[in-house]
Amino acid sequence: MTKTASEFAAALQSGEATATSIVEKTLERVGAYNAKLGAFTDVIKERALKCASEIDEKRAAGAVLGPLAGVPFAVKNLFDLEGLPTRAGSKINRDHPPAKEDATLVKRLEAAGAICVGTLNMGEYAYDFTGENIQDGPSRNPHNLDHMTGGSSGGSGSAVAAGLIPIALGSDTNGSIRVPASFCGVFGLKPTYGGLSRAGTFPLSSSLDHVGPLARSTWDLAASFDAMKGHDPKDPISPERPVVETLQALPRGIDNLRISIAGGFFREMQLPDASAAVETVAGALGADTEVKVQDTKAARGAAYLITMAEGAALHYERLKTRGDDFDVAVRERLIAGAMLPAWWVQRAQKLRRIYRDRFLALFEETDLIIAPSTPCVAPRIGQKEMELDGETMPVRPNMGLFTQPISFIGFPVVSVPIWPNGSSLPIGVQLIAAPWREDIALRASAYLEAEGVAQAPVAAGFAAH
Repeated sequence: MTKTASEFAAALQSGEATATSIVEKTLERVGAYNAKLGAFTDVIKERALKCASEIDEKRAAGAVLGPLAGVPFAVKNLFDLEGLPTRAGSKINRDHPPAKEDATLVKRLEAAGAICVGTLNMGEYAYDFTGENIQDGPSRNPHNLDHMTGGSSGGSGSAVAAGLIPIALGSDTNGSIRVPASFCGVFGLKPTYGGLSRAGTFPLSSSLDHVGPLARSTWDLAASFDAMKGHDPKDPISPERPVVETLQALPRGIDNLRISIAGGFFREMQLPDASAAVETVAGALGADTEVKVQDTKAARGAAYLITMAEGAALHYERLKTRGDDFDVAVRERLIAGAMLPAWWVQRAQKLRRIYRDRFLALFEETDLIIAPSTPCVAPRIGQKEMELDGETMPVRPNMGLFTQPISFIGFPVVSVPIWPNGSSLPIGVQLIAAPWREDIALRASAYLEAEGVAQAPVAAGFAAH
């Protein structure tokens, strides 16, 4: 039962499986493995089986089924699910009343026939790069249970990599989809800012927050993205504009694409596994030019300032009344954000506009830019420091070295999983496209997958049950 979404959908359409049997076996796998992984925080068995039964009834009646009919999925627990408090990885939110309705993206996936089976572990209030939650315990990397999943969508990465579910939803403010995708060896899509509705999700930093899918195949990313995209008046940044159909674009491959490697800061801070992964992808895609953007290091710092300031504004009352109920590391950063001088934040926003314009200008000469997703493979759970560029640096803030500058400007990215020679752990490579060109990044991802360069196998030990 470790199928991809496309395989589940095909099994249902052909009559090889029923939606009910798919959900039952999915729940069985979750029950068998979740204690090891710490991936799921809530399992919604009755709702999932009811949804599956309704799909089976439609199929028996000859109704046309959605493209994701029978496909199980789960969501980071900052997405609203009717009947559950939206905990957002925190102790405080558990006291909130249950959500009255599902988040927009949950509704859209279920309208396409997919079946939600539960919620997933995450870093507290999505302010985390490790996947270590002090309330629910760490989510664990299926490829080595002693290592991090990355965060903050750690449960999403873990559940997909272990084959518990084929699709998971996560959020990405500074890299929280792409870091777990990198560490857990799965595909992850951070769409253009505003490309998927955030309605019904608990925020961190409104001007930086994105939402998107993680999966074990490019087809699954594209199919789920196509099912979820579209204007949503409930999200003020959701544009009223057509979005390219990505699934139809996948067979076009990389013909006529101009592909470049990100230089400068993106080259300077890599460890050997990250360098090897970028070179592997560059060779497969025929990328032979390098592009540089001035002030990338400063852009990363500016992203930190904006995240801290917006996060502090959001949590100000909670910090005053329930400060002791926060993860200490999260609380300290939010308090620091509340004390930032306004002119620092203003300058950060000014740099944001300048940096975005500089990066956007690159796409006059190229269609796709390659960069590492993370500077290294997954550190061990609890690891506090690492050696990077000849310096001892803290682990927790530095896993987003290469993802933060791209979230900062809201460009679409697919993180593809690469296995460096001799490494038992995967690492991701970012495929960065111009705004609203998710189709280009997904085309390159599909090509790398078809060529056997990017692969997301179910982790050893979880492949059969």
